[in-house]
Amino acid sequence: MRLSLLMLAALVPAMPALAAETPELQRAVGAPQAVGAVHTLRQIPEACARLEGVFTGQAAEPYRFSAVRTSEQCQPRARFVDYAKAQPSADKGWKLNDVIRVPNAACPAQQAVVRVWRLPVNNTQALDGQGQSRIYLEEAKKQAAAGKIPQVTMFAAQLQVEGKACN
Repeated sequence: MRLSLLMLAALVPAMPALAAETPELQRAVGAPQAVGAVHTLRQIPEACARLEGVFTGQAAEPYRFSAVRTSEQCQPRARFVDYAKAQPSADKGWKLNDVIRVPNAACPAQQAVVRVWRLPVNNTQALDGQGQSRIYLEEAKKQAAAGKIPQVTMFAAQLQVEGKACN
């Protein structure tokens, strides 16, 4: 009994950090990926984007990822923004949406960790007398000309490579 209380006391200081790391989406560690194999990390359909990554095998930049547009015909309802410019944090209303972990098949001690952040906005449309949400072209043009473009949800992703590099 005494040992379990000591273990619990040791874990209590770590709990706030763990709580801050809990993303909205829960997922298991991904399948190990080979060096040079481009793989999809995650789809973000509302932003018409797909996150792709690749282990490079280079010590200076062991992993690289990018956001790729999924289709030219896709009409985005959200934006994917640069993490460095957005600087997402819970203080600014951003939510940790997803943590994606991808091990390096050639070096099991190394893994890429991509944290996806989401800035939600309340953009519910008012319903008309028929219970439909409608956008009228002329009204939308006037709002855009006045600079009153409605906010959209934004996503940003941060990359970290964890673990030791293999030789």
